[in-house]
Amino acid sequence: MGGPGAAAMAAALGLGAVFFLLLPLRAAEPSVELAASAASPAAPPGIRAAARARTRSRPAPVTDVAKLCVCDLLVAQCDVNCCCDSDCSAADFSLFTTCSVPIVTGDSRLCSQKAAIYSLDVEADPPERIFKLIDQVNPSIFCIHATNYKQALSFSSPEMPASENFDQLLKQFGNPSFSAEPDSWNMNTDAPNPSDANETYRYKYGVPIQTVDAFLRLPSPVVSSWCSDVNPAGFLVNQATKCTRSVSVEKCGNIQAVSMLFYINSSILAVPKSSQMVNITVQSIVVQSLNGMRTLLNGSDVLRLPLILDELCINIVLGVSYHITYTDAGEIIEAAASFVLGAINKEVLSIQQSFEISFTQVNTKPVPLSGNPGYVVGLPIRAGFRPQGSGIIQNTNKYSQLTILQSTSNQDCLAAQGTRTPILFGYNMISGCKLRITADMKCQPLTQTLLDLLKGQSFPEYVASFGNSQAQDVLDWVPITHLHTSEQSSCQIPVSLEIEVKWTKYGSLVNPQARIVNVTATITTTTAKQLPSGRERTIPIISSVVFTDISSPAEPGYKAWPTINAKLPFDFFFPFV
Repeated sequence: MGGPGAAAMAAALGLGAVFFLLLPLRAAEPSVELAASAASPAAPPGIRAAARARTRSRPAPVTDVAKLCVCDLLVAQCDVNCCCDSDCSAADFSLFTTCSVPIVTGDSRLCSQKAAIYSLDVEADPPERIFKLIDQVNPSIFCIHATNYKQALSFSSPEMPASENFDQLLKQFGNPSFSAEPDSWNMNTDAPNPSDANETYRYKYGVPIQTVDAFLRLPSPVVSSWCSDVNPAGFLVNQATKCTRSVSVEKCGNIQAVSMLFYINSSILAVPKSSQMVNITVQSIVVQSLNGMRTLLNGSDVLRLPLILDELCINIVLGVSYHITYTDAGEIIEAAASFVLGAINKEVLSIQQSFEISFTQVNTKPVPLSGNPGYVVGLPIRAGFRPQGSGIIQNTNKYSQLTILQSTSNQDCLAAQGTRTPILFGYNMISGCKLRITADMKCQPLTQTLLDLLKGQSFPEYVASFGNSQAQDVLDWVPITHLHTSEQSSCQIPVSLEIEVKWTKYGSLVNPQARIVNVTATITTTTAKQLPSGRERTIPIISSVVFTDISSPAEPGYKAWPTINAKLPFDFFFPFV
């Protein structure tokens, strides 16, 4: 919706903008504050101005569900079976038979909100009321993430179209899209908010990285393959995108998105809403020729801007890779960018650009992640050890992974010793080999050889519960439980290692994350009987991995995996159709 007709309708309804359907949705639940003295035309101008000033400086209303009680009808008296009535005593609750209002929430369209739960413990003597305050998650994909539209929290007199202001309204609302916060409705942002006085800001997972002018942009395709520059980079969200951008030699100097300056000229805020800034430094510059050959430049401190030279436009940005260094307190301390620059001729009408962003915690060794945060199917399970009184030391193999025996073409166990393959999340695996036992083999050395073959030289003690678990977060690592099954005999040799990985879907039903909750390693042994002289025996040695999903089923009435044909509530865009 847009244009003068939409503007007139929005103005007539007292709203300043027409919303579009974008995912994720960010909308607000309007609450109307009527200021009679300000709205009355008979009030003196000074009173009306004072009322408008109070409206602008008034903080956003906060709904405390613990204090809401819709069944509290009697003044200073206890309402029967009203478990949220503050006038009721413990003696009153002991006489209740049920809670007429078992749950109290705010707006049901919010994605996440507090919920007050009331119930009765009838087994207690006398019966008692039970109160819980929980975080309730809306399973619908169409929900309000945050009530961040400040103008909707109070009533604002609409500006009616007239001959004097028609041109101004047409300029403001006449485009296909327009701002939801017109300049004429600016709030008093300089007034301090009491709720922010003692709040310590820090970046959290997925929060857009703020800069001095907006946020750190990571261009990406939206509807088509063409680049959109409004995609924000989320904190700790590793991303890699590719998109197409229209260019021409004649205008290459005027296209901001093909210039290095566009990606480094805005400093990053160390923490949200702070004055501490982190400049983006140039880490490296690679120049790509017209035939695709790339050359790393020695000096990266020189800003290379697009330049027309001999019917070519050189120094055009073909790729940007950001690397962000942060602390465990959620503060960004360093930001670097690596560039790939190229050239185009007059025949080129578009180029493909690539963008990446990665994150490393300070004083830690970069380790390949297997998901962010949950595991991704097909990526290795991360593993490590925990020395006494310290954090996790990741495994001694190349990429700190949980591994099993890798099968070889000749199936010879002694030839396969030391050859391992990583366990990939979600993939049930089995491998093995054959061991030839002779009469002169001793039991104890053979047992140790087979254990080293099945478990490797250094079998880990812990695995990461998430694909991005940090080594210092010990609670994010799951200990491996070891089991042993054997027979009663004098010589027991291990013949199989069975690893069971139990995992669950964690978080929102809309976008669940895979989390490992238990890992069990079971060694099975068998009796090695003494062979007569000159005789041989061949036994199979097997390693296997099984993944088990132990997620709890969704609550009745909810779909765990919403489909694309999910419908919005009929009144979601009220009063718009």
